[in-house]
Order: sequence, then structure tokens, then C-alpha cells
Amino acid sequence: MTHIEPQLLERVNTWLTSTFDQETQNHIKDLIANNTTDLKESFYKNLEFGTGGMRGIMGVGTNRINKYTLGKNTQGLSNYMKTQFPSEPLKVAIAFDCRHNSKSLAKVVADVFSANGIHVYLFEDLRATPELSFALKHLGCHCGIVLTASHNPPEYNGYKVYWQDGGQLVPPEDAEIIAEINRLAYNEIKFEANEDKIEYIGKDVDDVFINESVKNGSFDTPSEARENLNIVFTSLHGTSITAVPETLKRAGYTNVSIVEEQREPNGDFPTVKSPNPEETEALKMAVELANKVNGDIVIGTDPDCDRLGVAVRNLENELVILNGNQTMILMTDFLLKQWKNSNRINGNQFVGSTIVSTPMMSVLTEAYNVECKIGLTGFKWIAKMIKDFPTMDFIGGGEESFGFMVGDFVRDKDAVTSTLLACEIAAQSKANNKTMYESLIDLYIEHGFYKERLVSITKKGIEGAQEIKQMMVDARENPLKEVNGSKVIRVEDYQLSIANDVINETSSKIDIPKSNVLIYYTEDGSKIALRPSGTEPKIKFYISVNTKLDNVSAFKTTEQLLESRIDDILNDMKLN
Repeated sequence: MTHIEPQLLERVNTWLTSTFDQETQNHIKDLIANNTTDLKESFYKNLEFGTGGMRGIMGVGTNRINKYTLGKNTQGLSNYMKTQFPSEPLKVAIAFDCRHNSKSLAKVVADVFSANGIHVYLFEDLRATPELSFALKHLGCHCGIVLTASHNPPEYNGYKVYWQDGGQLVPPEDAEIIAEINRLAYNEIKFEANEDKIEYIGKDVDDVFINESVKNGSFDTPSEARENLNIVFTSLHGTSITAVPETLKRAGYTNVSIVEEQREPNGDFPTVKSPNPEETEALKMAVELANKVNGDIVIGTDPDCDRLGVAVRNLENELVILNGNQTMILMTDFLLKQWKNSNRINGNQFVGSTIVSTPMMSVLTEAYNVECKIGLTGFKWIAKMIKDFPTMDFIGGGEESFGFMVGDFVRDKDAVTSTLLACEIAAQSKANNKTMYESLIDLYIEHGFYKERLVSITKKGIEGAQEIKQMMVDARENPLKEVNGSKVIRVEDYQLSIANDVINETSSKIDIPKSNVLIYYTEDGSKIALRPSGTEPKIKFYISVNTKLDNVSAFKTTEQLLESRIDDILNDMKLN
């Protein structure tokens, strides 16, 4: 037998006791005998909570998603809720996506909650993540869980935790719950279900959620304009098929073509390399269908239906995918216009965004006399803004990674309502003889042309995690002095909570929770951010550049100029 480090062997041996079922023990023995590399990957650490909850590869071990790691989470949550709400009958809601084992793992989670005397509302079948956030509040629950790994590869699954307000866990609850989970031994998990405590939910909640989505996502668009919009939609084998088509129908959109080959939920995502609407390849079939039926807009959602990709016709009448920043700008401006036109802006409104999203958000909101609050990456921070400022009106919020939230009836990114909102923008643009793309160019002319690009570098496994860590250490120890010939004038280090003004040699405190993010600002208005992903084995670089755009005829040459500037920045940073 290959040598196994004593510390690792101790972890492994714990899982070879009677607390764990025979199938799990046999699998581990097989790894010991035949695959010590996988054994080490499976046990070298505990799977951690990141920006999107806990996400990982399914399998045996402490660093994998399985009934024991999720059972331990759920037991810890149960214990914590009992201390926080001692005199209340506790209630939780659970949803799950299309991934392998999601349904069975959701039942395990329900079993553990019920064994702890907690009433469980369990969706009868797969549902969109935003519906869980909605259902939690609608049913008066203390907590909610979604079993999902969003757009990660098929071997992944995950566990997202939502709190009473409908938003994902944030401080201080997150650290307190993690501490409670870490204190537990596996033999303390109560797996024996109390079936009387598990209540299955479905259509009743669907109806209320879809009606609320229509109410929040539709505006004064004439019915003729809605009928005239030619929409192509794909669920990319995910959960959105349960909500998006019906939402569009109830809102009055009758001209909708669905990509049939991708309609069926399937955890293998057989027709795409990755079910990620950020990637052009994922929307390829939808774009092909739109070209056949002369579609005006293409929309695709990720497997758990919290993010959406949008393709619209450009100046040459070709379908192009908007990036997350562009979609967010269009949606935010549209909402701000609606609020302004109905005389609802009085200085008490705000929009939410994130530190790695386009700086154009702040420029745009300022033009409407509306505050743009900026938080860390992840929609839990936008949900926290709503909780922290209860007397202010939340208009909407977005982040560059293709997520948007309309109003606060859902407290997470919501591709159901955002899909409807995108169609409203497209329908009204078309009624005014414009495309969404032309509406975007109008915003660039008015507020400045901002262009962004994301570069992700994947580093898998133990070594990869170490490499990513070292890259961030190197960036801190050797901060950039200039980028592409332009002086760095400001450096923000969110891990140290310090912003350094390089020109005046002064520093100030960043009043945002700590996070492993570095952002550089240069003299020519460029912004470069770098951070390790909280959900994937990647380090991400976010580049933003901008310039003035005088008119539509200058759009193409100005866009090329900005693209070249980004290329030069990437070359200078040796990221190409």
C-alpha cells in the first residue's frame, strides 16, 4: 500500500467506522488500495463555504459533497436555529436543481431537519433557485436550502443556505453556523426522518411566485409590442423550464420559441460543454434557432435559473451575446426610467452592484440622483444591503457574472424576473424602431463607453489551490506601479481593508467586509481587479476601460480602440 500521511489516515479511518454506511466504507477501501491521489483530494480538508455556499465534487470524504458532509451542515444549522429562535416553531424550505443526486440529497437534508423537530417544506421536484428565496419568505421560514452547483461541471453539486430575509447567509450568522458545524462529530447527525414534519410543496407556491415575477418584471409595454417580440429561449437542461415559459406567457409574450433539444432537465448537460450562459458556446443552439425564425432576442439561463445570458441583434443585424455588465446597465437604466417617469425618485432609492462590476453603474445612477451601493462579489451582499437599509427603496441590482435582481420580492439573483425584464426592454425598443443593442449604444453616448473583459485561469486540485494562493501573495508583495504605460493611482486591498492613494501617498479604510480581492485604478481610467473564485478552482482578472463616444457612427472604431487597450493590458500583465 502506498504511504498515507498520518494526519490524512486519521481522517480516513474516522470514515471507516460504523457511523458511515457500508457502501461509503467500501468506496474508501477501494481508494486506499487503488487511488491514493483521489483519496488525498477527497480528505485533505473540509469542504468550505464560499461566495455561493458550499460547492464541490460529489463523492466520499470530507472534501466532497455527500450525505455526511451535507448531513453535518444540516445538523449544525438545526442546532444553531434552536439557539437563535428558542421559542418559535422552526420552519425551513428546500429546493433542488437538475443535477445528479440533487433530489436524493435534498431528501437527506429534509430528513435531518425533520429528525430535529423542524417543519420542512420540500419542493416535490426541481425548481428555480429564486423560487426558493421567494418561498422561504412567503411561507414564513427561518431558513432555506437549495441543492445546486449552478453552472459547474456535471460531477459537482452544492448546498446554498438562505436566512429569514430570503438572502444567502452573511455575517455574523455565517461564521457562527460554520463554527457550530465544525464542532460536530459525524455520529451526532440525526438521519432518522420524522415524515410527519415533511410537507411537499409545488404548484400552489409556483403560481404565487410566477404572478409576483410578472408583477415585478413587467411595465407599461403595449400588448401589441409584447406579441410582436420574437423570443428564443433555452433552459440549458436546467430548472428554468419550470418557471420562465409560464412567466412570459402570463405577461403576454406569445411569440416564444424554445430550444427543444435543451428543454429536458439533465444533469449531464449533453448538448453543451458547459451550461454557463456567460459562454458563447452555451447559447449556440439558441442563436441558430433564432437565425432560423428571425428572433429578436435570445435568452438562456443556467441550471439553477439565477443567471441569464442575452443575445441581441447588433448594428449589422447579427446576434451577439451581451456581457453581464452590458445587460446590467440596460436593465438598471430601464428600471430607473420607470421610477423617474412615475415620479418615484425622491433621493431615498438605491441600486446595488459589486466591486468587480462595471464602474458605469455609479455613473449611470448618479445621473438619476440615485445612490449605487457597492458590495463584495455575490448577491448575498446585495440582499444584505436591502436588510441593512430597510427605510430605503431598492430598485434593482446586478453583478458582472450575468446576475440581476428586480425589486426585493426575491433576495437573490433571479433569472425568471430578469428574463421578463429583458423582454420588456427589447419589446419597447422594437416598438420605438430600435434594437436593445442600439439602446445600449445610446447609453454609452450619454454616460461614456465602458468596456469590460473577464479572464479566468483554472488551477485544479491541491496544487492549483496553492498556485492561486501564491499568485495573490505575489500581487500583494509586488504591487503594480503602472499598467500598459499608465500609472497606478489607487490600490484597494479588500483583505487588508485598505485603499492606498498612490499620488497623495495617503491611505483610507475600506468599510466593506474583508475579502481576497485586489483592485488597481490607473491614470487613464482603467480598472483591474483580481480575486480567486469562491465557487470554482479559478483565479479571475476583471479588466475595465472607458472613453468618450461621440455618436453611433463612431461606435465600431471606438469599440476596437477599447478592445485593443484591454489586449494591451493583458499582454502587459502576461495574461494572454
